[in-house]
Amino acid sequence: MISISRAFQLTNIYSKRLVNSRYPSTTPRFLSAVDDAASSSEISTVNIDRPMRKKKKKKGNKMSKEKRREFIGKRKAVDNGRWSVAYAPGGKDGFSFEAKSGLPDRTKPFTVLGIESSCDDTGAAVLRSDGVILGESLASQSEIHEEFGGIVPGLAKTAHEEKIDSVVNEAIARAGLNSVADVDAIGVTVGPGLEICLRVGCNKARELAMEHKKPFVSVHHLEAHILMARLPFDDKNAKFNVGGTEEVHESKRTVQFPFLALLVSGGHCQLMKCLGIGRYEIIGGTIDDSLGEAFDKTARLLGLPVGGGGGPAVEKLAKEGDPKAVELPIPLQKRKDCDFSYAGLKTAVRMKTEKIAAERGLDSVDDLSHEDKANIASSFQNVAIKHIEQRLKRTMDMLENEDGGIRSLAVVGGVAANQELRRRLEAICESRNEPWEMMVPPPRLCTDQGAMAAWAAIERIVVGSTDIPDNQEVYARFPFQSLS
Repeated sequence: MISISRAFQLTNIYSKRLVNSRYPSTTPRFLSAVDDAASSSEISTVNIDRPMRKKKKKKGNKMSKEKRREFIGKRKAVDNGRWSVAYAPGGKDGFSFEAKSGLPDRTKPFTVLGIESSCDDTGAAVLRSDGVILGESLASQSEIHEEFGGIVPGLAKTAHEEKIDSVVNEAIARAGLNSVADVDAIGVTVGPGLEICLRVGCNKARELAMEHKKPFVSVHHLEAHILMARLPFDDKNAKFNVGGTEEVHESKRTVQFPFLALLVSGGHCQLMKCLGIGRYEIIGGTIDDSLGEAFDKTARLLGLPVGGGGGPAVEKLAKEGDPKAVELPIPLQKRKDCDFSYAGLKTAVRMKTEKIAAERGLDSVDDLSHEDKANIASSFQNVAIKHIEQRLKRTMDMLENEDGGIRSLAVVGGVAANQELRRRLEAICESRNEPWEMMVPPPRLCTDQGAMAAWAAIERIVVGSTDIPDNQEVYARFPFQSLS
């Protein structure tokens, strides 16, 4: 028989682990045993001590929330400029890289095979070190997951396993190569993302690198998004060179370090000062939900088809609506930092939608008219972007006051494909006293694909960084600070 103090101690420990438990089915059995101990006749102090224990636990939770808030949100970026420093692979100085698996000949253009499988798209691409996409292939899983209203990790893993070989082979063939043996190096996304999905791509890349004795580069998914802004593309047409043609563009542009990056995707929303390969300062980040997630939830709320993504569905419908028709709150108006929050906006959209349906005498929001849904979508998108605009302007003010202030903005990530967001951020850049240059990849290269893994690998090879493929791990959570 365990004592009551030990019983409650263990209860607290296991209840905190319940959310992240890999074996949740074992937890109820443990708690049942604790309940049995607590109800035993040998214990006479349960009712007397319980109020004191509850009070102590509540205080502990409050302290925990304060610590989390300080770590995630309160960076005091505006007040005193103390930013969190994030280091990607390579360590503190960003250039102390090791060629652990060798390097290709960098005196001439070299080719890299990139593999991406962090979520629900299986991608592969062959890039040349001058930025030319020689060949690529992408297998989407949108039809598989649409009926479930979200990504099912197990199904995603199976789809990756079924497609990975054909996707890699197709990218190689489209690049005009005979086999993987003809590329000079291999790069693969190792995190963050869905662990079981990441493992499929990583295992394939490791297998190929060891079989053909090629330099191997592990790629951070978020760094790969950021570095896509450095892939040279034609200024006039805003298109990348695809297909391995030798066509020369006189106006190729690429953002140079240092620059400000706005990363907006399904899982992240961050403002980062980019100092060099592997050197990033986090100025602001989301304290709860990302912009991409808010778009997805709004799409599902309005009953829109999400096979091609919730963001594009909302954006398309928003074009038909009035952005001022539905009053919604702009998040974090009382906080003078550069962080983001979309949880409250998601809730406000749901409540407004339900209220409109009730006012119309409808049984469900599904019965709302097309006009009402368009107005809701447009109003949501308008406020969501306003929140971005406010945070971006504050960050620009801060950077412009620094010596040698930054004047370049890279907008990257899946949500960067949103045309309204692009238009409004471009207007902000042009309206500054000293206009900023804004770089955004073409829409199709904002979302996840193999080219981003290949280009990130090229950037790292250029500074002399490769990794050992043997036992390379993948990471569901992969903060920049942990990469060294």
